Amino acid sequence: MILFKRNCRTKDQIRALVSEFRELVDRPEAPVLIDQEGGRVQRLGPPAWRPYPPGRVLGRLAQDDIESGRRAAWLHGRLIAADLDELGITVDCLPVLDVSTPDASKVIGDRSFGNDPRLVADIGRFVCNGLLDGGVLPVLKHIPGHGRATGDSHVMLPVVDTALGNLEASDFVPFAALADMPMAMTGHVVYSAIDCDFPATTSPTVIRSIIRQRIGFDGLLMSDDISMGALSGDFKARAKAVYAAGCDLVLHCNGRIEEMQDVAHIAPPLDGLAGERAIRALSRRQRPKTFDRESGRRELLSLAARAGWRRRR
Repeated sequence: MILFKRNCRTKDQIRALVSEFRELVDRPEAPVLIDQEGGRVQRLGPPAWRPYPPGRVLGRLAQDDIESGRRAAWLHGRLIAADLDELGITVDCLPVLDVSTPDASKVIGDRSFGNDPRLVADIGRFVCNGLLDGGVLPVLKHIPGHGRATGDSHVMLPVVDTALGNLEASDFVPFAALADMPMAMTGHVVYSAIDCDFPATTSPTVIRSIIRQRIGFDGLLMSDDISMGALSGDFKARAKAVYAAGCDLVLHCNGRIEEMQDVAHIAPPLDGLAGERAIRALSRRQRPKTFDRESGRRELLSLAARAGWRRRR
């Protein structure tokens, strides 16, 4: 189950919802996901939950002082994990490993750690470590890279015409560096140098040749939301195309039950290689390590202020 702002009102309500879901599917450890990045993408926000800076703030801090940036990135992940763990949420769709580029759509914008692929990888690693130390599994997004897209895949299908060599030298770098992480989410982007007909989410060539082979990611691979405007066709057709391309899971996120039923009708059993990846990914979750949330929060605020971020009330 994946939660959105429309599903989240109070801590007790979310705990009850998560508990009821797990009872209904008769799986006490059934994964519950959320997009809790900080900045613009924060499903849990004030006043019930504290705000977090966008990824770009962590990147700016790291550019000035790499150790401070790494510390802030770890604290960012660890504090978000603490917020999620107390609600029973076990998977966070974070970090955003898209490398920002000039003239790209603002849909990624300050969600990216920056335009240096190695710095993006470095800071992404520490965010992941913070989440994992807090008992929450990270999801890398949007593999193999959404940072060059000049359109918003929520409403249209972006096409990236960059040469493969340039993609390998930049966009793919953070994902390759973090290929050991348990989960990743595809981007609804056409890479014309690889497959000019299909976006990554529905492209067997991108998933098998690029994500699995060149990038080397062998974890659990999920689609981005298939109800986004980048994809076309009815939802049975969309789901079939995603599974046929090689994704292990399909995410459908707009909450329309008829569409969800169509997707569920198409979804195969989670077995074979996909099942093995799921078991391996879920086994990475551990009990949260001891952590002082209040002192950690103060430290993150102090570090983020050095990069120009001030929390919203």
